[in-house]
Amino acid sequence: MIKNNKQQLFLIMKEAINSSKPDNKFPKLLEKPKGNIYVLGAGKAAGSMAKAFEDECPFELEGFVVTRYDHFVKTKKIKVVEASHPIPDLNGYNATKKIIQIAKNTSKDDLVIFLISGGASALLCSPLDGINFVEKQKINNELLKSGASIDEMNIVRQSISAVKGGRLLELIKPSNCITYGISDIPGDDPSFIGSGPTIYSNNDPNKLFEILDNYQIKISKEILSIIKTNLLPKGINENFHLIASPMKALKAASNLAKKIGFLPIILSDKLEGDASKEGERMANLALKIKKEKRYKNISLEKPILLLSGGETTVKVNGLGKGGRNSEFALSMVNTLKGNKNILGLSIDTDGIDGSEDNAGAFFSYETFLKSKKLNLDIKKYINNNDAFSFFEKTKDLIYTGPTLTNVNDFRAVLVLPN
Repeated sequence: MIKNNKQQLFLIMKEAINSSKPDNKFPKLLEKPKGNIYVLGAGKAAGSMAKAFEDECPFELEGFVVTRYDHFVKTKKIKVVEASHPIPDLNGYNATKKIIQIAKNTSKDDLVIFLISGGASALLCSPLDGINFVEKQKINNELLKSGASIDEMNIVRQSISAVKGGRLLELIKPSNCITYGISDIPGDDPSFIGSGPTIYSNNDPNKLFEILDNYQIKISKEILSIIKTNLLPKGINENFHLIASPMKALKAASNLAKKIGFLPIILSDKLEGDASKEGERMANLALKIKKEKRYKNISLEKPILLLSGGETTVKVNGLGKGGRNSEFALSMVNTLKGNKNILGLSIDTDGIDGSEDNAGAFFSYETFLKSKKLNLDIKKYINNNDAFSFFEKTKDLIYTGPTLTNVNDFRAVLVLPN
């Protein structure tokens, strides 16, 4: 039974990923602009978005996009380069210089298509004048370890960047710019997808200083002075189109789950908070459903499938390996303590969960039994942020390879009847 249910969960997971790919998602351009069409972009899905767009566009075009290492896609007209994520490197810095150069050289008769997806915040790297590359790397590294939410991290990234928060759009003007996005952001705010290079931000400037203070992120007085004298531009956001999002992925997963015979419930597409605590909370919800034999007015006559998206966070205290999805799953294992009727998985839809090359992890009562047989101390692995090593030993890691899309986390927890 567990084997069959596991296979079904994996089919549902794959449906969520495949529904989020950019193929056949772009509306047709009805007429050619007087000038040229330039395609620019950044993110983990930049390569696949570039290929999908050029395949569907009937007009001549040229372009340049930057994606993460191992996410290269062969294209005919748009150049795809790779750079580091989540810590920016010189390849990302040089790629951003190229994008800036193209943006500045466009004219009012040209059309710029900008393709944005999660990961662009690190891949697009051009600090404000006066902030050097190493300083930006250090700030980014501190953010990743702080436990700050994705929205909070992007507020900081926008404030120190020469291209984020609508600043690239200012360079593109007076050309017309259309932005297509794949959202990895809870709530799908376009100004936060990849830190919004072509989208104006509505953030209160004071919010930045609250974040720096709350997470004890140290920035020199010189950099703070540069930030205060280079506030983000303001304007009206137009011509943004969302082609994939966490909710769209959850709905696709839900539709397949119904066909399989499950009772799917979409809890949220924007679940946030500490990964370990959220895993414990999800496990307790599943246990409650099992005990009461229902979720609200839905009876546990058939298996109930709890679906959620969003992005949890991990405050790194230990020296272990892993990411937020593996840690979420491990926390569930710890709380469920071998319940035979609850199983599930938690992955990052881009195929990379945190520091390693797995997408996430699967768990069932067999995971708990294997941990006991191997004398694994679950709490010790949680405290050391070492979920990868735990699931490596129980052989429950999930590998998808780079999926060439990114709609953030996908979690599916199955509660079985007796």
